[in-house]
Amino acid sequence: MSDTRDPSNGPSTAPVTDDDVVRLGKNLKPHWVWAIALGSAIGWGAFILPADWMRDGGGPLTAMLGLAIGGVLMIIIGVSYGYLARVFPVSGGAFAYTLVGFGRTHAFICAWFMTLGYTSIVALNASALALLGKHTVPQIIETGHLYTLAGWDVYLGEIAVATLALVLFAVVNARGASLSGRVQFIFCLVMIIAIVALVVGVLASPTGSFSNVTPLTDGTVNPVVGITVIVAIAPWAYIGFDNIPQAAEEFDFPAKKAFRLIFWSLIAAAALYCAMILATASAAPWQELMGEDRVWGTADAITNSLGGVGLALLVLAALMGIITGLNGFFVAGSRVLLALGRAQMIPRVFQRVHPRFGTPHFGILFVLVLALIAPWFGRTALSWIVDMASIGFTFAFLYTSACAFKMLRWTGQRDLEGIEGSASTWRKVAAGLGVLIAIAFVLLLLVPGSPAQLSIPSFLAMGAWILIGVIFFAARMRHNRTMSDDQVDQAVLGESRPDFLVRK
Repeated sequence: MSDTRDPSNGPSTAPVTDDDVVRLGKNLKPHWVWAIALGSAIGWGAFILPADWMRDGGGPLTAMLGLAIGGVLMIIIGVSYGYLARVFPVSGGAFAYTLVGFGRTHAFICAWFMTLGYTSIVALNASALALLGKHTVPQIIETGHLYTLAGWDVYLGEIAVATLALVLFAVVNARGASLSGRVQFIFCLVMIIAIVALVVGVLASPTGSFSNVTPLTDGTVNPVVGITVIVAIAPWAYIGFDNIPQAAEEFDFPAKKAFRLIFWSLIAAAALYCAMILATASAAPWQELMGEDRVWGTADAITNSLGGVGLALLVLAALMGIITGLNGFFVAGSRVLLALGRAQMIPRVFQRVHPRFGTPHFGILFVLVLALIAPWFGRTALSWIVDMASIGFTFAFLYTSACAFKMLRWTGQRDLEGIEGSASTWRKVAAGLGVLIAIAFVLLLLVPGSPAQLSIPSFLAMGAWILIGVIFFAARMRHNRTMSDDQVDQAVLGESRPDFLVRK
């Protein structure tokens, strides 16, 4: 692509050379990348929350419909991710696309929230191991009571478990993408096998039956409201499919396969979510799981139907879901930081690649350090941050869909120079729908009175993070002005942006 940028656009117009930016090796196979997305999407919630979803949605049918509809909406948004990952197969995902479509300031805003979101989900998955341990080996987890924060008892045992898990998977990621990809695929297979065994086992057991699923709704929650409440969690439930474009620079296969991997990872995630709701509702009359005293309704139902074997399968599946989430979001978080370092929006040390393992080790270390702080604040406080981070992901969806809509042309119009497949009506329609869907998710989370409105603590956490971002951006502003737009583009994208997107 030629560069027609005005040299006066910045104080320096010298190209960024390969010596300045080290690209990541192409080590990830298609099934590993698919597993990174699926394992990131299916975390602890699929195994801990089915009873909560049935309660909030008003029954198993509305819960499954809500998750299925949410999956379809994510596929529509995934069209834009798949297209842009093919055109710009680089680390950074939505950050890189926002940089192309809307410039550095918007790209920083997008990446700031993405970094928080990825890091907080890493921390949440680590703390979920402690939550799982409280139900299986409480004598180990609930040792060394330290304090109570926001109603959650913090124990030294759970902090130790979370810390060990975080360090372990930071090391796995630091030692090479091929290692983390291979581990991810194996663990995903184990998780899928365990879930299938649970569903088959429950339906084949003397107490398990489809009749337990009826009535499909409880009659106390308006079905439309119930489905909407569940659909609203889709950005949180399915976040992970965007890890595919995050890893695009490391594909050892053509980037045009990105959308297919996104599509099948989302289909698989929706199926597994619905399978766990079905297993929970079929194991025992689901209304019995709605009591406020139920700490883990899914475990109670599965144990009632399959006994200790069922509980072991559930714990195994949950364990696989948690550690694949840990692994997958270490990948995503470190790649965003790598792209930010290349753009020099954060210190350049983050663009360094390990000389032996070829990984963005400083980004991995940064995610680890932030995540290690979280267990000390208790799970309740951490959940506020994760809820707030859902807004950040919806903004990433919005920016990505808007950039794709901006770049795509209607079928029959002249293709953009150098942009393969840029004329496509169905992709442009999907990108436009993606913009509307992302705006709808933002409104569901922010508008007062919405059934999915964020809690006040989540709003406060979001305000604090925005303030920190403003201060950080202002502190880096003088340095950012020493780089031209083209230098940033070449560092992040490996080339100049398309001519039609150059700001005159």
